[in-house]
Amino acid sequence: MEVAFGATRILRGVSFDLEAGQTLGVVGESGCGKSMTAFAIMRMLQSPGRITGGSVKLEGRDLTTLSESEMRHVRGAQVALVMQDPFTSLNPMMRIGEQIAEALRLHRNAGRQEAWRKSVEMLERVGVPAPESSAHKFPHQMSGGQRQRVVIAMAFACGPKVLIADEPTTALDVTLQAQILRLLRELQEKEGTAVMLISHDIGVIGSVAGRIAVFYAGRIVEMGSAEQVLRRAEMPYTQALLRALPRAGVGTLEVISGQPPDLAALPPGCAFGPRCPLRAEQCLQEPALLAGADDHLVACWRRDEASKLVAAT
Repeated sequence: MEVAFGATRILRGVSFDLEAGQTLGVVGESGCGKSMTAFAIMRMLQSPGRITGGSVKLEGRDLTTLSESEMRHVRGAQVALVMQDPFTSLNPMMRIGEQIAEALRLHRNAGRQEAWRKSVEMLERVGVPAPESSAHKFPHQMSGGQRQRVVIAMAFACGPKVLIADEPTTALDVTLQAQILRLLRELQEKEGTAVMLISHDIGVIGSVAGRIAVFYAGRIVEMGSAEQVLRRAEMPYTQALLRALPRAGVGTLEVISGQPPDLAALPPGCAFGPRCPLRAEQCLQEPALLAGADDHLVACWRRDEASKLVAAT
């Protein structure tokens, strides 16, 4: 998939598969294209953003060819989005139960009483305390963790095939983060939903994802199983993200030198080149995302040298 804002390419050749019951973790620094991928899939790009190439296929149906009217029947019903800030998804003027019920009436043709009953049931499933009375509350009357549970209830209410969770735990403390991630995993396992989990924290991604895609400068630079990416990373950028994780007994965090590139003025060749400790002359040509013998995809001319660094540590 290709996405541009005006003349600036934001996503460049992003391609992946997501199977039922699978969790794909998407990780990278701010501005690398993670959330833009989610908005493109949902057809929620704001002007002048537009999909300029590729397709988004759901069970063989290309969502990029649908009219906006047709897409409204896909959003929420077949593909749902959970965002970082629940207030982005919740109407402050509507009671919680009414908001969940509205989605059920729209996408599942549920009657008013049936939709309300299902709303209370969903609030109970996601662990909102006193679901009957909570359904009558407004968003501002609930805590941040409870609001995020409400948004997850809304997302799963209509049984979507795909759930995109964009930084769903960033605004929460560590304890609530673990609870929300556990809730997502439990609902996914019961419903068989395919989940795309977006985060800037590779540690969070590693705790729940079966596969991981690492983004940099609008493209995927490494993708493989969680074991491959977390234990045997072959892209220097991924290795730098892993070294930046907090570790027991280490007081100072390691930082990635330099700054993320300007997407409107990318350096020649590998976009990570100016920040890469292994850069060489060949890095002035952009590397393709290629698979090794074990289907571990890496876009790096120096992957062999990077692999030796992992083996030596």
